[in-house]
Amino acid sequence: MVDTLAFPIEKTTQSRLSQVDFTNLGFGKYYSDHMFIAEYAEGKWHSPRIIPYGDLSLSPATSALHYGQAVFEGLKAYKNAEGEVLIFRPEANAQRLNASAERLAMPALPEDIFINGLQQLLTLDKDWVPAAAGHSLYIRPFMFATDAYTGVRPSETYYFIIFTCPVGVYYNKPVRVKVETEFTRAAKGGTGAAKAAGNYAASLLPATLAQKAGYDQLLWTDAKTHEYFEESGTMNVMFVIDGKLITPATSDSILKGITRDSVLKVAQKLGIPTEERAVSVKEVIDAAKNGTLQEAFGVGTAATIAPIAVIGHEGTDYTLPAVENRTIAPRIQTALDDIKTGKAADPFGWILKV
Repeated sequence: MVDTLAFPIEKTTQSRLSQVDFTNLGFGKYYSDHMFIAEYAEGKWHSPRIIPYGDLSLSPATSALHYGQAVFEGLKAYKNAEGEVLIFRPEANAQRLNASAERLAMPALPEDIFINGLQQLLTLDKDWVPAAAGHSLYIRPFMFATDAYTGVRPSETYYFIIFTCPVGVYYNKPVRVKVETEFTRAAKGGTGAAKAAGNYAASLLPATLAQKAGYDQLLWTDAKTHEYFEESGTMNVMFVIDGKLITPATSDSILKGITRDSVLKVAQKLGIPTEERAVSVKEVIDAAKNGTLQEAFGVGTAATIAPIAVIGHEGTDYTLPAVENRTIAPRIQTALDDIKTGKAADPFGWILKV
């Protein structure tokens, strides 16, 4: 634990804020002026500080580069009408970071380092938070092993870093997805429930092949039978069948998405029936055929809700109802956006004001 909540700050001597085109942000195109960093050695975290955003100096033998001890999080901050910065559910991200770290034999990070470091970073870089509708400040906390050692064992040293970037809309149109029945994102007993860097590396080739076939992303299925849905690309997935919101129950092969949890809680508050259970490919494809599949969408930090327009399965594309005719996802999206930007009361205690 740290002795004080006020961390040392080294301010940049030359801000890059004037170089940002806030009308054309994209995603991950610009990076804010500062970053937060803390180091782990000899069994404890030390030297938490804020410094100018910049490159790191690492040994070629850095163990994260060889054995993959790396976990990360993603969350967002918004501005309300008064210009105040609002962070969405940072405590949940701090907790999930530690759950991921535990799975990869990495040390837990005290929550006060995560939360207070983030607050002070955003206080310093508050002008980087976009105010336009649909825009936000994306926040990337991550931890990785730093031992310069090529033997296979858990590292004894680590970096924890937070950097931020102003972003626009992640998907600008509904997505086409393909049901993946050959490659596997995660298996039972693996690291699928952790937000581990290696999980994303394993998804890149299948996603690239799907894109070459005309799809934007994949619908991942279970590793054993490929008969049950697990996730959608880098997001959790939800279906609306006969007015009921259905999503795969989380497991050790499915990430416990914070947006997923938020969508379910908001849906329940809006009176929308929800189910968390095994969702078979057959059930969804049958619903698409008989017209009872009303909506499908991915849910995650980057996009919040990404409507699915087409599901490709075994050579056939199933087109879902037009987005403008959908009712459930838009209601949830509006309710969530209003909480995140301070337009509506936060009944869940999710918002941390900077």
